[in-house]
Amino acid sequence: MARQTAVLALVVTMAACQISSGAAPTPIPSPSPHKPAASAVLQSADVPSSLTPCPASGDIDGYVNALKSSDGALATRVGAQWQALRSAGAQEAAISLFASDQSACTKELAAAGSAQAAASVVIAFGDEGQADRAWLSGVFGFAPPAPGEAPPGVMRGAETGLGLSSWTYRRSPVMLAAWRRTIFVALVVLTNLDGTVFMAAASAVDARIH
Repeated sequence: MARQTAVLALVVTMAACQISSGAAPTPIPSPSPHKPAASAVLQSADVPSSLTPCPASGDIDGYVNALKSSDGALATRVGAQWQALRSAGAQEAAISLFASDQSACTKELAAAGSAQAAASVVIAFGDEGQADRAWLSGVFGFAPPAPGEAPPGVMRGAETGLGLSSWTYRRSPVMLAAWRRTIFVALVVLTNLDGTVFMAAASAVDARIH
């Protein structure tokens, strides 16, 4: 009996040692890092060669500062919109602007008269919930139509080709896409360019924020 007790005690001790030393806790994987917003916006290769980059392209704060010297009211409005997005969880934002006439660069999203232009904004949020709420509320004044509404030229959801959380407006001379992917909200606006260029530009940005 004493021998059985000793053996049982030894088995219990061995099991306890295996549990304590052999079952090391599995480390929690770190979240996958997301690419910077600046690497996701439209690049020169995404737009027609007739368009040249605008000097104000870069981080959104630099864009606002550049606008101050040409259009103070616009700078104030865009700055206030950016601060509202930051309050909603935005961590960073970048903008890229391209135009056939550099005078268009000082206009909102480079949209001016007959000039051809392409603009994009990518905003990174702290989490997907923040990004989705911001997209639904509207970014920089562009809000999606209510579900079930279909104003002329507007599509919402999967039929845009940009996912469920997306909407597009396609009526010359302006074409616009706004959508959310993971923690990112993207905005692409083309002026005086055709639909093929528009979809290629939006798809290029979408591929970078997947």
